[in-house]
Amino acid sequence: MGWFDVYLRLIPHRLASSTAATDTDSVAKRPCFLCGSNMPAAEEGASFDDHLIIYCNPFPVIERHLTIAHREHRPQRIAGQLENMLRLAAALPGYFVFYNGPECGASAPDHLHFQAGSRGLFPIERDTANLPNAAPASYARKVFIFRDRDESSIASRLNEALDLLGKSTSFGIEPMINLSVYYDAGRWTAYLFPRSKHRPRAYYTGELTVSPAALDMCGVFVTPRPRDFEAITAADLEAIYREVTLPDDQFRRVADALESRL
Repeated sequence: MGWFDVYLRLIPHRLASSTAATDTDSVAKRPCFLCGSNMPAAEEGASFDDHLIIYCNPFPVIERHLTIAHREHRPQRIAGQLENMLRLAAALPGYFVFYNGPECGASAPDHLHFQAGSRGLFPIERDTANLPNAAPASYARKVFIFRDRDESSIASRLNEALDLLGKSTSFGIEPMINLSVYYDAGRWTAYLFPRSKHRPRAYYTGELTVSPAALDMCGVFVTPRPRDFEAITAADLEAIYREVTLPDDQFRRVADALESRL
């Protein structure tokens, strides 16, 4: 796609996740699959701290795919959790850690969790390696890039961005976002994707069964059906990215406000 690559992956076992009903009524009717009491006995997990447990993801999309769930059943919210996410990234060398908002990609919006996976296939890292703390032009999707060696500093800057997005977009639970973070050579890099909607028009018309979340925004695009894997084009991907992230004018206003604050 121009100067960057997007990798398509055909992963049929992700169909349930890609098409999951995440409205309040549907979620309330099913047992929470991230609560320890509802997991298979083989899924023991490893404690990260007093609050988070790291599990192997049983339906992986990328190599070394992990799910990191809170011990308590509490809603998916990024507020107050940025430091935990940054510490996870620092504790997992060679991984990136990602967060899907409750209204744009989280198939368990009722249970706080992150995911992580190998940076071996992590296109956005290569795409933006030489870019500063800014949004790249001609990248189809909208993204804010933050880099910092100080944990409190990058957390503060991310919180500023979330605050501005909340005021600009007026979404209910929290600003619609996907967030990916990795730590390398003593520095954090964070990619914040401001979203305008959960799923593209093509999903609802039945043209394409795609439901982009953090991984897709980072350049690993999942298609759970063979017909979609064969049919989807670069033009389709560009249209989907532009549709589900903020419009140009709204993104620019937030970017300008963020620059003036920081």
